[in-house]
Amino acid sequence: MLSAREKTISQMNRMGKERIPFLFMIDFLFREPVLLKEDEALSAGLLYDIRGYRNFSGEVKSSKELAFIKRPVTFDRYKKGFDIVAENIKKGNTYLLNYTAETPIETNYTLNEIFTVAESKYKALWKNNFVFFSPEIFTEIREGVICSYPMKGTIDASQPDAEATILADKKELAEHNTIVDLIRNDLNIVAEKVKVERFRYIDKIITNQKPLLQVSSKVTGELHRGYYEDIGSIVAGLLPAGSVTGAPKKKTVEIILEAENYDRGYYSGIFGRFDGTNLDSCVMIRFIENSPGGLIFKSGGGITMFSDALSEYNEMIDKVYVPVA
Repeated sequence: MLSAREKTISQMNRMGKERIPFLFMIDFLFREPVLLKEDEALSAGLLYDIRGYRNFSGEVKSSKELAFIKRPVTFDRYKKGFDIVAENIKKGNTYLLNYTAETPIETNYTLNEIFTVAESKYKALWKNNFVFFSPEIFTEIREGVICSYPMKGTIDASQPDAEATILADKKELAEHNTIVDLIRNDLNIVAEKVKVERFRYIDKIITNQKPLLQVSSKVTGELHRGYYEDIGSIVAGLLPAGSVTGAPKKKTVEIILEAENYDRGYYSGIFGRFDGTNLDSCVMIRFIENSPGGLIFKSGGGITMFSDALSEYNEMIDKVYVPVA
């Protein structure tokens, strides 16, 4: 009997071969993937906006001012997992690990209202289960060229000389070098002529808390002729996303499960659309989940041998926001 992963890959390949447009949402561990024909999304409870391409119209934004309260885990609790990561780095089991945590939040907005007001490259609302508003492209395919945009490095944009500071930070440079190398290796699995086209460029993100600067790079490769017939295999070959796991992937995922001690679920998985020829997808970060105990915001950052626990803790909290001016 085929696993959910195997079944989804096969279905994506078949739909790609038949040039059928579809949407896909794959959780971090690829255990409960969602695959929908494009015209099924709305009735299934999925609203989305993929860089301006969306399945809804006539946004009616709330007239209420957004109230947003964070209740992060204590530093001591965060540090327990951080120390597990740091010990594995010392042992050489991982070189970079994306360590995340849950932050309970309180807000006067519903998930639907948050989805409506959030301004981001990608956003989606899945039933009343979760909403995300991601700035990070996972991969895109245009006319046989595959591109990935690993994002690593975040700083408060209001800090003096913020851009120069983050670009000069040795911890951030080491982290970014590692993830770019990982993504380059990943693309080499599915593509040829892989190269880094842009290295460490800056994007500014406006949030309800404060403006942030984030650092990204662009890595590209060329797919084989008829790649759409293997579209599921290509996507699966790049999972889990390197920017939200680390290197080496397999061992790093094992350490993540030990250190985090919670279920990421769809957070840090991927979401995207295949239009019959081209593909556009994102990493599901900036993620709010409707849990039995209330709303939970999941966030984190990359840990390397240069990481300071308190700085990483504060970065994790800084990433708890809604992207509205």
